[in-house]
This record gives sequence, structure tokens and C-alpha cells, in this order.
Amino acid sequence: MKKLIILTILSSLFTATAFAQVSAAEKRYIRIGSLQSHFSAYGSERAWTGTYYEGLRWPAQYPYQDNSVIKRAWVAAKDFQDDEGTDFSYYAVYFYQGDEGISLFPMEMEQSAKFAPPSIYVDGDDLSSIFAADIDTVDVNQVPDRIVNNVVNTSMGLTQTRTILAFSQQYHDNYFIKIYTFTNTGNTDYDAEIELNDTLRAVRMGWGTRYSMGREAAWAMVDGSQGYGKHSWVTKRGEDYAAHQNDVITTADPIQQWIRAGWSYLGQSKDVTWDNIGAPDLDQRGRLTSPHHTGSAVLHVDKSWNDSTDNANQPTFLGWHAGDTYPSVGYQRVEDIPGMTAVYNMLSGIPYNGKGGNERMDEEYLQSITHRLDPFTVHGDGGGTNVMITYGPFDIPPGESVVIIEAEGINGLSRQMCEDIGARWLQAYENTADAGPFDLPDGSQTGDEDVYKNTWVATGKDSIMLTFSRALRNLDSGFNIPQPPLPPENFTVQSGGDRIILSWLASPSESDADFGGYRLFRAIGKSDTVHTEIFACGKGTSNPTIVHEFEDTTPVRGQSYFYYVVAFNDGSNNQTEMNPKGELHSGRFYTQTTQGAYLRRQAGATLEDIRIVPNPFNVKASGTAMAYFEQFDKIMFLDVPGQCTIRIFTERGDLIKTMEHTDGSGDHEWRLNTDYRQTLVSGVYLVHFETPEGLSAYRKLLVIR
Repeated sequence: MKKLIILTILSSLFTATAFAQVSAAEKRYIRIGSLQSHFSAYGSERAWTGTYYEGLRWPAQYPYQDNSVIKRAWVAAKDFQDDEGTDFSYYAVYFYQGDEGISLFPMEMEQSAKFAPPSIYVDGDDLSSIFAADIDTVDVNQVPDRIVNNVVNTSMGLTQTRTILAFSQQYHDNYFIKIYTFTNTGNTDYDAEIELNDTLRAVRMGWGTRYSMGREAAWAMVDGSQGYGKHSWVTKRGEDYAAHQNDVITTADPIQQWIRAGWSYLGQSKDVTWDNIGAPDLDQRGRLTSPHHTGSAVLHVDKSWNDSTDNANQPTFLGWHAGDTYPSVGYQRVEDIPGMTAVYNMLSGIPYNGKGGNERMDEEYLQSITHRLDPFTVHGDGGGTNVMITYGPFDIPPGESVVIIEAEGINGLSRQMCEDIGARWLQAYENTADAGPFDLPDGSQTGDEDVYKNTWVATGKDSIMLTFSRALRNLDSGFNIPQPPLPPENFTVQSGGDRIILSWLASPSESDADFGGYRLFRAIGKSDTVHTEIFACGKGTSNPTIVHEFEDTTPVRGQSYFYYVVAFNDGSNNQTEMNPKGELHSGRFYTQTTQGAYLRRQAGATLEDIRIVPNPFNVKASGTAMAYFEQFDKIMFLDVPGQCTIRIFTERGDLIKTMEHTDGSGDHEWRLNTDYRQTLVSGVYLVHFETPEGLSAYRKLLVIR
């Protein structure tokens, strides 16, 4: 049955395409669920931006939640002859951006969407336009919300096609399904000419993936080294997969430890004096900054090029490997055969330089849940620890393929649980006389705050296996998970004098029999915080042009407000074993605003009324500098004319910012950046206000950083 499902899935996803060369640096971003990330055209990912490691953000509504560091991927074969007739006992290719045009030849990098993304406007500004480049095509017939297709030819004549599927349904939005198709095309470069026409022998492929377990955890742990994953443990499951291969997962028993999976979570740091499991932030009331359990599950591996049934004896290796310990493939010359042989051996399950293992690493080395062992000390590699998965060997004749399917996901404690558990732990940490009791997940109690904290963090192991169980059910169903209604096609937020007006076009799903209505959520002060439901309504009519409207009359002047709206159904289509039953809603990220709306005052009666608040602006000050609810680098021009041009000059007269105030109100916000998006430095600035009639006024602004 699974064989038929896999074949059906692939035939529906892949169509004949004329590929053209693309840059290895090209990326596509998936930003529709609680897990968001980018994917690179060269066939793998290094998350470094030059400033920080970007990618695999979860939960994506909060800042600094990136988990990705690097994914190192290889393919290798035995007894290979290149297009110049040179024989190699072993030949390997490393998916590295620097090898573009040498051994890697990116041919396609595209993302398709199930529907056109909604338009989002706040006070006339189009917030959705900056993400327009994410989508290349819209395919209303596809089931996943997003499909990224990436094709890379290699100098080995083995073409890798990665198809990444993402969903916004709330029970399936924290993982990506990745379908890898390795095809012996014989194409070793960019052009259409076929250079090789021989069977690729004993092909192996695999990857080591390193996770930081939360970008902000690096700050909470003081030394910063967790930013590149130095203190990450790796564990695994699925050793008994063969005995359960055909088991059916149900909502009554949704977490299955027999699924083949490997993932990372944050371990102790020998450089931190407190128990740092979960990375409690001592400066933020103890909030746990690293609940993340991040990794991949193996969902399917072809037995061979002509047998697409799932091979229970794969992967070849599933375990851990030291972060920066790996062999070099060189330039794929004869003199590089020793290095390529080492790559082949590593992909065969022999850890390079002995720095790895296929056991559950954490269970092998930890003696208790509060054992203060730093995982870095196990292998001594400052790069941390990789989740390592390898496959093969496969003989692949010309024109034939093998398919591997994985799910990469993240799960762990909710933000609220991180705050509650972290605060209780910090209270006891700061008061040595506090012996609890502390409530544990199973209902029992302990008198040890570290046992309490660490036991709750460890529930993330079941959470990530729940994620992988849902991904497997999704695949086994042919991606036939219950679908939520589509989001509204347009969401508009307009600031007013005594209210904020919100309106949205009807969801295209309003005519569906199970359509329920809409829910509107609001956050105060910043977009990356908890949103609270403030309004709900039923559907309007089946007319897709109907406009729904809500007037928020509760805002307080001086605060900024952020919103999103979702459409929901009555849950009658969600009665399967794919996920918990009940109401489904469209994804929040389709309409979530990232620009604040606020109450606007009447336009100033005279130019003499104009004020700048706060002034002086001191980024380290309290009181008036904090008047806008933690909206740092924000000042307001108050009682300005309803129509005017605002220009900012340096003390020596250089024009650095021009803003057009056109909404008729007496308020205008500025985030202290220049026209070139540079942040203002300390100094005295001259602000010029000019009306359409040519009237002018000047004010001085002092900025202190």
C-alpha cells in the first residue's frame, strides 16, 4: 500500500520541466507556519548570514528563535569513471556553495503556493509586498500550502531533486516533509548534453545537521557558543522500526517511539554555574529560552531503483557525529581519492576519526536528568554535535532513481510553559530555602528545582515524536489531511482618532458548508508577543467580495497594536486519524501585521503646536523614553499638520531622512532610521516640517545611545 502511495505522490508533484541554470546563492523562504525557514539552490543549507545563523524559526511569531546552523550533505559512489575517462575507486561530491560550477550545478529553485497570499495593509502600507519574491507560481491543485522544488546536477552524473512540502494546518505546521529523488541523469554540468551513460555503483548519500537549539539560548547561556550548537545533545528512536513498519498510528495513541528519528536538544555548558537545561534567562524572570527539540524523521527509503517499497533496514547510519569533523573531497582529482574514500566510509556508517556513534548519545553518557555533563566534552569538537543520517548503497542505472523521504521538525514546551516553569525555577534558585514542592508532568512532585525544570523540558522528546508521528500519518494518507478554510484575501488595518478600524475580504471558503467564521487577534506594543482574541463572527454571505469590519475602540493613546485574522470551520471535515478532531483555522501568518496601528490625534492647529516625544531620546533611559511600550528606537511627532513633509538633517546640514505625512492626523511615527535604513547615532538633529502651502517649522532632536 505504501508503495502505491509514494508513487502516486511523486507522480502528482513532479511534472516535465525545462531546467535552466540558477545561482547557488538563490534561496526560497517558507513563512506560513509556526516553523519557518529558507532553502538554498545549491542543494543544502548553511544558515550563516554574516551576523547570525538564520533559519528553522520556531515558534516563528517570536524573535530570535532560529535553530539552524549548517547541513553538510554528500553523495558518493564506488568504481566511478568521469567524463574524461579517469577511473576512481571512490568518488564523492560535497554540497557546498563554493563548489558551484565545479561539482555542483544548480538547475532549479522555485516555490509554488496553493493560493495567492493575502494582501495586508496597515495605514496604507503594503506589508505583504516584501515577501512577493517568495512565490514563483500558484497551483490551486496542490495540497500542501507551499512546495519548494530544487534540482542540482553533480559532476558524478547523479542529479538531486529536493521537494519540500509545508502546511499551515495548525497540527501540521511545525515540520517540513522533504522528498529527495536521486536520479542517474548522466548530466555532469549545466547544459542538456548527457556526458555519462553508465550505472552508478554502490551509491551512498547522507547528511549531518547541526542545530543551535534557539538563537536566544546563546545569550541566556552567557558564553554565546550555543549560537553554533556547541552544547547540543543528540538522541534517536526507531531501533525497532522493522517490527512496527506497517503499524497504523491513531489519535488514541498518537506518539510512536518506533519511528526512525534523530534530533538535538540543549545540554549543559561547563562554563555556566547554574543548571542550564532549557537555558533559563536569569534576566527575563527565568524564562526558558531553549525548549526546542529539533531534528528529522525518516519516513520512507526505497529498497532499490526498481523497488519503491520502504526498506526497514535503512538508514545505514542514524546517530550523532562531531560538528566540524568531516573529510574533504578536494577537487575530485585522482590525488583526492583518499579523502573521497573517507567520505564513502563515513556514509557507510563509520564515524570519521571515531567522533560519532549510532547509540542514543544522551542516554549513553548522562547518568541522571541533572547530570552536569557538557556534551562538548564527549568529543571535544567546538562545532558541537550533528544529527547524522546516511543511506545506501544503491546501484542506479541510467535514467533510474531512488527516493528518500524525511520530515524535519521542531517541538517542545509552549511559550507560556517556558515562562511559568522558568519563573518557578528562578524563584527557588534565588532562595536556597525553597524546596518546593514542584509539580512534575506525571502529577508527582519533587523538592529539587533542577529536577522539576529538566523533567518538564524533557517532555519535548514526546512532543517531537508526536510531530514526526503526524508527519508520517500525513505521508501515509497521500497528504490527505483535513484542510482548514482559506484565509481572507485582504486584511486592512487603519488607525483612527478614537478607534482602529479593521476590515477584511471574505475567505474564498465562505461558501463551504462547514465554514464557521472569523476570529480576530490583537497584541499590544509589539508583534512578537502573545496575541489575544478580541472578536469573532460568523460568515457574511457567499459573495466573495463581502467586506467584514470590526472597530477596535479599546486602544490607549500612545500604544501600538498588532493584529491577525483567521477563518475557521466547524470541524466536521476533521474527523480522521490525522490529528485531533475539531475546528480548524487558516494560518495566522497569512494576515499577521508587523507594523503597528495606533490612535491618531487631530491635526495640529498651528505649527507652534508641534512636539517631539521623547526628546531627548536616550535608548538606555526609562520613563518617557519607554512611553511606547518597549518599542525601542521609536519617537513620535505630535500635533503636526494633517499634510506635511518631514525632513531630518544632521547638525552639519546633511539630509538623512524624508517622510511624507499624508493621513490627515496629528501623529507621525519614526523609527530613528535613515533613508538608507541605517540606525541613527548619538547627536543633535534638526527636524524640518513643511506644509503644502510652504509654511515651515523647525525643531531640534537630541539622540543619546
